[in-house]
Amino acid sequence: MTQDLIARANAWLAEDPDGETREELAKLIESQDLDELAARFAGTLQFGTAGLRGELGAGPMRMNRAIVIRAAAGLAGYLKAKGRGDGLVVIGYDARYKSADFARDTAAVMVGAGLRAAVLPRPLPTPVLAFAIRQLGAVAGVEVTASHNPPRDNGYKVYLGDGSQIVPPADAEIAAEIAAVASLDDVERAAEGWETLGDEIVEAYLARTDAVLAPSSPRTARVVYTAMHGVGKDVLTAAFARAGFPAPVLVEEQAEPDPAFPTVAFPNPEEPGAMDLAFAAARRAQPDIIIANDPDADRCAVAVPHEDDWRMLRGDEVGALLAAHLVHKGATGAFAESIVSSSLLGRIADAAGLRHEETLTGFKWIARVEGLRYGYEEALGYCVDPEGVRDKDGITAALLVAELASELKEHDRTLTDLLDDLAVAHGLHATDQLSVRVEDLSVIADAMRTLREQPPARLAGLQVVTAEDLTRGTEALPPTDGLRYYLEGEFKARVIVRPSGTEPKLKCYLEVVVPVADASELSTARESATRILSAIKTDLASAAGI
Repeated sequence: MTQDLIARANAWLAEDPDGETREELAKLIESQDLDELAARFAGTLQFGTAGLRGELGAGPMRMNRAIVIRAAAGLAGYLKAKGRGDGLVVIGYDARYKSADFARDTAAVMVGAGLRAAVLPRPLPTPVLAFAIRQLGAVAGVEVTASHNPPRDNGYKVYLGDGSQIVPPADAEIAAEIAAVASLDDVERAAEGWETLGDEIVEAYLARTDAVLAPSSPRTARVVYTAMHGVGKDVLTAAFARAGFPAPVLVEEQAEPDPAFPTVAFPNPEEPGAMDLAFAAARRAQPDIIIANDPDADRCAVAVPHEDDWRMLRGDEVGALLAAHLVHKGATGAFAESIVSSSLLGRIADAAGLRHEETLTGFKWIARVEGLRYGYEEALGYCVDPEGVRDKDGITAALLVAELASELKEHDRTLTDLLDDLAVAHGLHATDQLSVRVEDLSVIADAMRTLREQPPARLAGLQVVTAEDLTRGTEALPPTDGLRYYLEGEFKARVIVRPSGTEPKLKCYLEVVVPVADASELSTARESATRILSAIKTDLASAAGI
């Protein structure tokens, strides 16, 4: 067993094109670090609908140039098999460690396979890549990013020519092409021949961002903005300047790209502590709102004044606010969300006479809803201009939030006031999440198995009246690894449990809907919702053994 492991490690070492990971792996072999070698050679990072994502390092279970070259060869093979072998592939990348190398390797493989390749001019937001695919008539796109994962991670996200992320069966077909790559020596990589795009593609994206705003809307909202050490600052500030908003006050400590993400434990606005510097800046600047992007700027977080300080809005709250704003602006078409997002969107759409659809988690599904006008999911993702970007876009979402805040400000009102209006009109839709990060993925598998074998009969004292195993699919949804519970009573409580597709987390999404007759009942309704959600969390954690 030891000899076989060392032999596999030496075989990988012989092919590794990266001096850094070669040196890393050679040291592990020399020191006979069998535990670490076993972890790195326990299998291969699996390509799926989220593409690839994992920790940087040497070996097939890590993100590295060898893995990326194989993935690019698999994508090229897939495109050629589909008759797209002479098409254009656009490649974008963020500012994480190795991102530029992975982008360059991808371009080299595409040109070597006979396709054309164009690389974005510098580290840019993921939405710029999604826009560029459609703008340039590409047959596919690749974004090198790990979004809001920890600094040690990187990833590889694949789009097809419609500008949407891949869904089955494309993921399995690309994976099969990757598996067919016997040796990196079989992958031809060009030394040149791809195009590096200029700023005109960024300008075209920025020109498109103007379309999300009403021509005569007020632009007075004052914003504190954090890029969370990512690539959003330059594009967002340019978009705000073009639109005529006041220049955002930057959280300087987090304004510039830094792959080490030195001021945050996790570069995700949802994580505890990640917004502390933004809150501090807001206490000094006294803006109307705080806006944050995640590192690749496809997500948008919003915070509002609250009881002499600041509070983060949940993604579901921002999702409802944007929906209400679009209805007010006369939007037509379909409103869509993932099944883990709040049912309030459906109430807003129904009241406006608009079609509402639920999809599986991920914008790869939301973006494919026919006639989509607006889509969102609770993890801070919003698609407000599907004709321009068929994916979540933290830049255009930020513009639309700022426009809404400006319009409300003209009438001495706030985002919080509009949330209260929506609660009175449709009931208080309160959501929460139980999210458990693990080191050992078997903990997640064990929890899901426990819930399937011994489903909870009651949560928060309420009977579970419906328990669905979503691996079987439903009339409206294809199969997915998830569980959905509906509870008895007037509060329409709902629970969905699923493993995260991009992080080592078990995620449980909770919602209760408390009827509200008028604004005087809001405080009591919030207390009831908080109590029920807290009790559901406690009981669900116990039932899952987490």
